[in-house]
Amino acid sequence: MAATNIIYGTAWKKERTVALVVSAVLRGFRAIDTACQPKHYREDLVGAALQTLYDEHEFKREDLFIQTKYTPISGQDPSQPLPYDPAADIPAQIQASVQTSLKNLRTNYLDSLLLHSPLHTFAETVKAWRTLVGLQDSGVVRKIGVSNTYDVGILEALEAEGGRRPDVVQNRWFEGNQWNNDVWAYCVRHEIQYQSFWTLSGSPSLLRHPVLREISTAKGCTPAQVLFKIAQMNGVTPLCGTTNELHMDEALAVEKLDFSDVQPLVDKVLSIIRA
Repeated sequence: MAATNIIYGTAWKKERTVALVVSAVLRGFRAIDTACQPKHYREDLVGAALQTLYDEHEFKREDLFIQTKYTPISGQDPSQPLPYDPAADIPAQIQASVQTSLKNLRTNYLDSLLLHSPLHTFAETVKAWRTLVGLQDSGVVRKIGVSNTYDVGILEALEAEGGRRPDVVQNRWFEGNQWNNDVWAYCVRHEIQYQSFWTLSGSPSLLRHPVLREISTAKGCTPAQVLFKIAQMNGVTPLCGTTNELHMDEALAVEKLDFSDVQPLVDKVLSIIRA
């Protein structure tokens, strides 16, 4: 399976989606995040980009990790084409959404499928989760998870009442929500992949912090690279949604950074994050 230590995020790319996804993969990204939600994503254009990579650049489907989401009706724009009948029950909505995603992404399986958010009620969330468990058991989906889920109790209940612990949690991990410490710790403890978004754009104070800047200077890298590296060292897989190719390269270069000689400074940054 393709490496997923950093993921290219495709939200808000609109008509630029094809060119940006192709560029991201050619520069080194091997994991792509999208959603079956025309309001914020062009999943169909992600699929067009994948076809370009297969046809013109000798990539194979198994070279890439493709993740998408079922978005409840509350997160959809009803003025745009919906991927399912909103009058259908939740399992039928999810099955239809997955079929739309498979068609859009030109594949017969998904590496990862997430609930874009908990549903209106806990009972509905459990029903949706059980549907994802069934899709995983069928082999259509390899990993299942949730996004925008900030209550550890929900994660525990998905296992207790929904039949399975998530493989993936994708949340905002930034200074504005105190770094989602409870859910992050739960995921690390249970070896659940914790994927982060808003990490750079939502954390200007930390990126300006003197200790983080000291690491940046010592290692000859950017503050953004410092934060991504500290994330990766501590059980967090960052999403990177940049449209700038230089920033793509910088994000990918994080994997090769070695912070062993500045570990005391890294610990100070972690103490700020975990405060």
